[in-house]
Amino acid sequence: MALNWYLVHSKPRQEKVALENLQRQAFECYLPLMRLEKLRRGALTVVEEPLFTRYLFVQLDTDSHARSWTPIHSTRGVARLVRFGNDPARVDDGLIEALREQEAQAGLARRLFEPGQKVLVTEGPFAGIEAIFELNDGQARAMVLIELIGRQVSLPIHPAALRAVP
Repeated sequence: MALNWYLVHSKPRQEKVALENLQRQAFECYLPLMRLEKLRRGALTVVEEPLFTRYLFVQLDTDSHARSWTPIHSTRGVARLVRFGNDPARVDDGLIEALREQEAQAGLARRLFEPGQKVLVTEGPFAGIEAIFELNDGQARAMVLIELIGRQVSLPIHPAALRAVP
């Protein structure tokens, strides 16, 4: 039995649907995820999103007596099996191992704003003023440094009222 990893292209925002339906058919699959801070309905939350938008991996048997790959094409959430010419796009086992290792080590979420990052206040009495993001205070607020009267002052501001300065 010669198992290899291959690349599956999913329908838009249906990576998890494709994963679930391929697994129901007993295919070994892997969808690398990353954790991110995002604003949802004005609240700062941590969400998991696919590392590669619209892509996941499936392990398939290349032996002549292996089960057919045909069901993959009609699986809900799957757009197609990625191919280079007539051959399915084979992925090196080492890449899958490295992605799994990186995912296991990445316990912290990627932050919406990083400490020291310049942000623009978009709402409230300080709207239009640039500030420096310090940290999230654990109470759904962000602490930012704003220069007032020649000195920096630390103020709590809701993260929804901040935008990154390019």
